Amino acid sequence: MQESTVTIRGQTTLPRDVRQALGLQPGDKLRYLVLEGGEVRILRTRPVAELAGMLAREGARPVTLDEMEQAIAAGGAGEP
Repeated sequence: MQESTVTIRGQTTLPRDVRQALGLQPGDKLRYLVLEGGEVRILRTRPVAELAGMLAREGARPVTLDEMEQAIAAGGAGEP
């Protein structure tokens, strides 16, 4: 288990193992999720540009806007 000390100004240094686990580099931003029971999760935020191509599938062609609209319309109409 890793731990660090909080300064009077509310600052702390994340232990090296934590920084490595999150893949943190200087200048990265963090997000804190406060869960029930006092548990907190720390997440590294990701720039939108990093998400490009995340849903790409090898060998699959891109879907056109018309195909997306047809799929949405079919889903709203309860069609399979």
